[in-house]
Amino acid sequence: MLIYLKHRRLLYSTKITGLVAFLFLLLTFISCSGSGDKKKFEHAGGTFKFAISNEPQTLLPRNVSDVYSGYLLNQVYQGLVTFNPTTLEVEPCLAKSWDISEDGKTIQFELRDDVYFHQHKDFKELIKLTPEDVVYSIELACTPNKNKESVAYSTIYKGLIKGADQFYNQEADHIEGIKVKGNAIIFELVERDINFINKMAQVLAVVVSKKVVESGLETDLIGTGPFQFMGYREIDGLTNIILTRNENYYEQDEAGNQLPYLDSLVIKVESRSLRQLEMFENEEIMLIDGLPPSRISTMLGEGKIEDFNSTPPKLLLIRKPLLGTQFYHFNLLQEEFKDVRVRKAFNYAINKGAIVNNILNNQAYSKGDGGIVPPAAFNGYDSKMVKKSAYSYHPEKAKQLLAEAGYPNGEGFPNVNIKFNLGTIHSAVADDVAKQLKKVLNINVNLDGMPFQNKIKDQENANGQIFRSSWFADYYSPESFLMNGYGKTVPEDPSQPSLTNHSRYSNPAFDEAFEKGRSATDIVERYKHFAEAESILMEDSPFIILWYEETIKIAYSKVRNLQLNEMNHYVFKDVYIKEWTKKEWEEHSKK
Repeated sequence: MLIYLKHRRLLYSTKITGLVAFLFLLLTFISCSGSGDKKKFEHAGGTFKFAISNEPQTLLPRNVSDVYSGYLLNQVYQGLVTFNPTTLEVEPCLAKSWDISEDGKTIQFELRDDVYFHQHKDFKELIKLTPEDVVYSIELACTPNKNKESVAYSTIYKGLIKGADQFYNQEADHIEGIKVKGNAIIFELVERDINFINKMAQVLAVVVSKKVVESGLETDLIGTGPFQFMGYREIDGLTNIILTRNENYYEQDEAGNQLPYLDSLVIKVESRSLRQLEMFENEEIMLIDGLPPSRISTMLGEGKIEDFNSTPPKLLLIRKPLLGTQFYHFNLLQEEFKDVRVRKAFNYAINKGAIVNNILNNQAYSKGDGGIVPPAAFNGYDSKMVKKSAYSYHPEKAKQLLAEAGYPNGEGFPNVNIKFNLGTIHSAVADDVAKQLKKVLNINVNLDGMPFQNKIKDQENANGQIFRSSWFADYYSPESFLMNGYGKTVPEDPSQPSLTNHSRYSNPAFDEAFEKGRSATDIVERYKHFAEAESILMEDSPFIILWYEETIKIAYSKVRNLQLNEMNHYVFKDVYIKEWTKKEWEEHSKK
């Protein structure tokens, strides 16, 4: 059952073609691993299955820029801190505590002393986590690969940790601002960053083993998390990502039971939302994340109502806004989009409300008539000020701006290409946008649907004109969204990929306001600067904001302790599967 990575695809030394054969192998592995004398929860065991729309784009945590890679790697790896799945507040993980100096520039983490990396056939003994692994993980993220920055370096460490840039430029052998003192790791920042602890909870900042990486086994995914990566399997024609319980996991529940409870996680890759729904109805998966717009009324209508209203219910419905924005971005290296009047014309030409009503079947929090930061996401954030620089449907203004830019009625404007990933509703949205641009501006639009991984590569390398994009918060702050416009993450060489700022937007006034917000200690002052930065961003219009996300999730009620939050941050270590009795449910409902 060895696995090898080649061009982001896993090849198999053992091909398993049926679920029965796979389960036999899985049970054999679990029984051989054993859990010693550790106390076991009475309802432990079982497999939780869910689906994602696209394969993870990387198995290297420091390069994650898509949610699908995060779904996988967050179960296998851990960082110094993590997000609480209910509150989204940062809490200890590999570090049991931390202290921040009065000036905010020195942070000391105290590492746990009972953590081991996953068992692996190439190592006779378990590898214990050390402070040196933490230092190595960050220096690995700050090491250029073929002159390309990692996402972690670009968005967390660059310009922030003292000496990180010198290390990246090979002017120093180690990062000056990271020191080890006993079992503590001490960070020295160039300037205060109020969200530094939050950033260290991202998958980008997880800890890898120096010994594993230097042995050439990094893509075997040997982490410290509650679940161990077993590989990719083709089962009944579908790609399955298999994770099993880490028998040596250090955490216990309040009663002293060993975590995690589940025997295994199975992540199924299925791009077709209707097929995902069919799998859910057949109990092939236990969670459906976002209903196909065409099936909302059927799934939530009279024929299914008993499944939600019985005592106990069979199904649970969760509908809530997400910290997520769907948008298109312009490639600002393209000559036709360097004129801000053209970008504004495109924004005014698109009826976002019609897209939400007619294509999404109102499965969105609201239409995109504000900035890139979801307007209702952060209490005290001045979204009303930002909205003054945002765009609502105004076809006459769109025509006027395009004419002022030298293209009356679209004359002389080149054909436009929109690139989007195939699957879910993106094709329908792109088709509607194309029709609206033709009707209002008389501009011809070509649609270029492609696999998700190809779209990611093209937008990072600015290979195209307009791209379908989305952004979900990596941590609870407007800063996470505004990173998409931070000019200092754009490479000076246009031939190099831009890993977060895909539009390659750059405005010193935005960067200045953004940096002031990032370092401000007072939340009112912080939000003031961030809103100022976002207003500048929207005035320059590198994006077409389409809508703000919400989700309709349906799960089987027998899945216990599954916490669903606004960041879609999944934690499965204390999830277990048990049918409810009527009495149990009634008591649970009173809490």
